[in-house]
Amino acid sequence: MMDVESFMTWVVDRNPGQPEFHQAVHDVAVKLVPFVREHTEYADARILERLTEPDRILMFRVTWEDDAGEPQINRGFRIQQSNAIGPYKGGLRFDESVNLSVLKFLAFEQVFKNSLTTLPMGGAKGGSDFHPKGKSEHEIMRFCQAFMTELHRHIGASVDVPAGDIGVGSREIGYLFGQYKRLENQWSGAITGKGAAYGGSLIRTEATGYGCVYFAREMLLAQDEDIDGLGCVVSGSGNVAQYAAEKLLDLGARVLSLSDRNGFLHFKDGLVRDQLDEIIDLKTNRGGTLEQMGGSTGAEFCRGLKPWAVPCDAAFPCATQNEIDGHDARTLIDNGCRLVAEGANMPATTEAAHAFEAVHTLYGPGKAANAGGVAISGLEMTQNAIHLSWTRDDVDHRLQDIMRSIHDQSAEYGRNNGWIDYVAGANIAGFVKVADAMLAFGIV
Repeated sequence: MMDVESFMTWVVDRNPGQPEFHQAVHDVAVKLVPFVREHTEYADARILERLTEPDRILMFRVTWEDDAGEPQINRGFRIQQSNAIGPYKGGLRFDESVNLSVLKFLAFEQVFKNSLTTLPMGGAKGGSDFHPKGKSEHEIMRFCQAFMTELHRHIGASVDVPAGDIGVGSREIGYLFGQYKRLENQWSGAITGKGAAYGGSLIRTEATGYGCVYFAREMLLAQDEDIDGLGCVVSGSGNVAQYAAEKLLDLGARVLSLSDRNGFLHFKDGLVRDQLDEIIDLKTNRGGTLEQMGGSTGAEFCRGLKPWAVPCDAAFPCATQNEIDGHDARTLIDNGCRLVAEGANMPATTEAAHAFEAVHTLYGPGKAANAGGVAISGLEMTQNAIHLSWTRDDVDHRLQDIMRSIHDQSAEYGRNNGWIDYVAGANIAGFVKVADAMLAFGIV
């Protein structure tokens, strides 16, 4: 087995010009290469090298017509990374930032995340450089139908089960599933995140945010501490941030911020439920910005800034990748932050992650802390397969059990001289299950 430096040289040479993918693989390799070198069965079979190479990459043209009758052209992707332990599973992202590097990083992370859930799901990711914001309802529908016209031949309940992600909410899922059903002439659990009226699971919208907070609670319980009363900085204001904030309020924490691309709202006295309800309505139904709520809600809007300078006990980055850099991490640490739970995918840069590790911050990486969304997607697959729907309480209890299991697996593999390296633990625990399946299959 190569050392980390030579392994990364091999990865970069094979995947030039893909910085997000390189970062994701490097952050895993730092923790996994020493483990793999100690377990020669994995090294001899080159399991880690094989996991960095997707089973297949699908790229296709998506042509659709806008409201003015003009043809529009976007690019569609699906990265089917690994189906070693179950059907490919991962979201679809519609955003102008979508490219091959971003989706390969997300698909690679998804393999480990899905393995940690204990559910039989492989890893995948997909999407398009189409951006729904500013498009009419009919334009979004036509795009989704055109996208699914190509994608449908590559997915299915036992093959690949997409879900939503940034830019793909319940509206888009409905259009995508409607077109899938039309083309395949069958109703199946081939997509998750569906509405409750047509096979969706309750609390899917809330699941990633809730799950992130449940994971943070488990980290604190392992230290004989509680989340009640903690001052918490939350970034983002989409589904993940909204429902992380809601669950923090439920558990007695004080939420000090929410953010969007224009800046952040600082709730000096703590967010209250009425304010959160107004923000959810603003962002979900009216397409507004947080700046519209500055002052009128008793919160200060800090334009062009990130919330990481606000003194806090815990941070919940729930916006996007690389939103916390090394300077932000050191500021959080200096201001008393002792817990970070990632609601977004890879929101901390490598430098930031090293800063948290250096001072033994309780640091829950995204592949563990934000696995709640895909966990509920897996439960939706189960409900579809057995043609049953569980109650909200049933699903929430199962989510809490799954997040507790993810924590315990990560803690088991991450114990290190009196502290828990959750990054190493999550990577190793997720890897072992997939690696053992790949060994069983032989060289395929």
